[in-house]
Parts: sequence; C-alpha cells; structure tokens
Amino acid sequence: MIQMENILPPENAGINFWQIVFGRSPRTTVYTNVGTQDGYIGIAAPSLSRILPIDLATFGGEIICQRDAYLCSVNDVTVVPTIMRRARMGIFGGEGFLMHKLTGHGLAFIAVGGSIVQKNLVQGEVIIVEAGCVIAMTTSVDMQIRQLGGIRRTVFGVTGSHAAYLTGPGVVFIQTLPFHRLASKIARSVAAPTMRDNPRFLVHVAVSLLVVYVVILYLLILTEI
Repeated sequence: MIQMENILPPENAGINFWQIVFGRSPRTTVYTNVGTQDGYIGIAAPSLSRILPIDLATFGGEIICQRDAYLCSVNDVTVVPTIMRRARMGIFGGEGFLMHKLTGHGLAFIAVGGSIVQKNLVQGEVIIVEAGCVIAMTTSVDMQIRQLGGIRRTVFGVTGSHAAYLTGPGVVFIQTLPFHRLASKIARSVAAPTMRDNPRFLVHVAVSLLVVYVVILYLLILTEI
C-alpha cells in the first residue's frame, strides 16, 4: 500500500525569492510504502526525455542540475534553488543561471533530452558546450556563461546564443537535445511550413497578396475620386 503525503520540507520553509523565480512549489509530495508487500510508482518525464538516475553518494553528496531537470528522488536528497555566480549572461534564457542543487546520499532522477554524455574533467581541463546542453554537473566544476554572436542573437532568441565554459576538476552530464531546442524546431515547423509539408501554404499566400492588392487599389480609386 502506497501512502501519499504533501509536506513542506524544512529547507523550503518561509518565503524564498528563488522559489518564486523558479516557479517551483515549496511543498513536496512524499510516497511511502506502509504495506507489507513491495509497491510500485510510475515516473514519467514531462516531455520527450530520458530519465537518468544519479547516485549522489558517488559524486560527493552534491550535484547541480538544470532547474526543470529534477523529477524525483529516493531516500536522503534535498533540493534547493541556487544560482551560478559566474553565469550572469544566462539570465536571458535561464539556462546555466537558475539551477537546482541536489544534496544528500540518495538516488536522484533527472530528465535528459536526447542522448546523454558523461564527461570527466581533470584539473584545469576546459570544455565548451551550448549552455542548454549542460544538464548536470558536480559542484567542483566552474561554469562561465558567455554570449556568442552579439546582443541581437540573444534578443531574438537564436538557438545556441550562449556557450558554457566548464573548467575541471569534476563530472559534467551533457544532453544532446535540450527542451528549448526541441520546442524551437517544432515551432518553426508549425509556424513556417514548406510547400512539401503543406501544399495549401502557397494558396494562403496568394489569397493574402490578392486581398492586399484589392485594398490598395480601392484606396487609390477613392483618392482619385
């Protein structure tokens, strides 16, 4: 028998500014098996993602992940909002700036888009990746977010406009398909279909041009009158 309880963890007590920024409820749902037999709970990612289990005990009891990556945990795991002190440029997109810090010695589950690569960085080793592709890392890794290409890429939401410079030592988990990239591809395919995907697209364009032509012609006639 599985018992569900909605609690307020001590670390979330009081009004926390970062909880408001993260849009995360301060309350947590805890599932406890109070029966004599094994119980089961199904876990699903909120989007097209894989679920990656991370044993915090193997990473020194602390790990930092993207704010929307954390799904659930087993046993001793505490989740608190945190910010990256040297990731100021990430404020435009959120990636790499607002994070979740997982502490404890339990098992945490995070959502990962696409394939997952675990990279072990030695002392002083640097790796450069798109900011949104950094799904999690150990606290010993130093991360800097730098803008690429100029302010226009940031204002207009160009994919990959920020890069994360990660310096070891530590472990970094990299995803190949962050949610913002998937959403951007879907939005472009829906908002700007091609002739091959939607044969009626050219008809819609022609009708719109015809309407504009008629309106302009009507205004010119009125002007002559």
